[in-house]
Amino acid sequence: MDIATPNLFAYLIAAIHALGLLAAVHAVLTVRTAQGALAWAMSLFFMPYLTLVPYLVFGRSRFDAYIKARRLADKQMHQAMAALNWRPWVDEALSASASPASRLLRALPRLGRMPCLANNQVQLLIDGEAAFAAIFAALGSARKVILLQFFILRDDPLGRRLQDLLLERAAAGVQVFVLYDGVGSHALPRHYSDKMRAGGIRIHPFTTGGGLLSRFQLNFRNHRKIVVVDGECGFLGGLNVGVEYLGHKPPLAPWRDTHVEVRGPVVACLQESFAEDWFWATRQLPPLLLPEAYPSKGMLCQLIASGPADPQETCALLFVEAIHSARERVWITSPYFIPDEALFTALRLAVLRGVEVRILLPARPDHRVVYAASSLYAFEALRAGIRVFRYLPGFLHQKVMLIDREVASVGSANLDNRSFRLNFEITLLTFHPGFAAEVEQMLDQDFARSRELLASDYKNLRRLQQLAMRVARLISPIL
Repeated sequence: MDIATPNLFAYLIAAIHALGLLAAVHAVLTVRTAQGALAWAMSLFFMPYLTLVPYLVFGRSRFDAYIKARRLADKQMHQAMAALNWRPWVDEALSASASPASRLLRALPRLGRMPCLANNQVQLLIDGEAAFAAIFAALGSARKVILLQFFILRDDPLGRRLQDLLLERAAAGVQVFVLYDGVGSHALPRHYSDKMRAGGIRIHPFTTGGGLLSRFQLNFRNHRKIVVVDGECGFLGGLNVGVEYLGHKPPLAPWRDTHVEVRGPVVACLQESFAEDWFWATRQLPPLLLPEAYPSKGMLCQLIASGPADPQETCALLFVEAIHSARERVWITSPYFIPDEALFTALRLAVLRGVEVRILLPARPDHRVVYAASSLYAFEALRAGIRVFRYLPGFLHQKVMLIDREVASVGSANLDNRSFRLNFEITLLTFHPGFAAEVEQMLDQDFARSRELLASDYKNLRRLQQLAMRVARLISPIL
């Protein structure tokens, strides 16, 4: 053997350990949570051969390139939106300070960079059939501009139906803009988007892009689901474009999810969120439209667009502040329950205040490691006095929160570290007793189809299952 070969091998080992040490220091300095920083730093220091490449892919918690793009977009967007007169609806929202939700009304506009707006209409779409029927009806009536964004876009019967409708509207002279996440829609064939482009549709993936190191950053996902038609009608929630979201595809059928249709001033906020993401993908802004007039009545709404480009952990703070504001009840549904320390503390304090806290989770896993970690947190929540339910008919994917008798939220964010710190998410909060009553009725039906978790359920698990849950929780900060 050539004598230089062992020396080269030794240099390679030393280089990997040096890079692992540098990456560990980077993790300590940049990872947003102490648990995540510790998990990455220890693994990079002791096992750089196994963790260095995963850290390049999953390690960063701030999307710096997007921040720069957003700064460029903001100047152009503010010029384009200078004619949008927010003031009447902002003043009316602020005048509602005597509302039981006044604390949230003060905090959320500062947190989310967008104003709380009055005179909105919101319709609850409680499953995929209702949601896509409403979305397709709105798209079919489009006259000027369609803005459409999904995390997952599939080339299946539902996706092709959407494609045909968009091509038909584009042929009629409607400007159509489609944005999909490059990771979530990794299976989307090229011919699907090529056909759209050939038909005059502007379609782009949302990817990290922007340089060699950024191309490794698969950790950042655009998890938002947004549809805006002519600046008048908008949709958001938990549904993606795929036949499984209609609830008919095994093994997770029937799929349980929730969307909302919105009209009123808050639709301008939906356009603003889409425009920022579109600018990142294309360095151009889509048309931003407002109707000539709005109805004189409606409900208060606050749109929160959150993501790793935010100066604060917007999504996590949203949930914590909402829970702290509760005086009677907190009902939350989520497919994943991996709370950070602040959120779990807020939930426990709510119980100690006498607030009824319920968490509704799926009974079936779609990701087994995440489900195992979520299950352990569910049992810890149970011990803290939180009522935990498992939805039995099929997979539960909805992201809904109900606070007291007035505040409800529907959006794309899950109760986990990924949504809190790594995904771009969108959430709509409503402040209206009538709409909250509709959400309550919907959730009551979901709880009726669920099984409440009992303390004895953990004791009945096999030791191997308990061990798997605890191992899964160890890596939960980086899931």
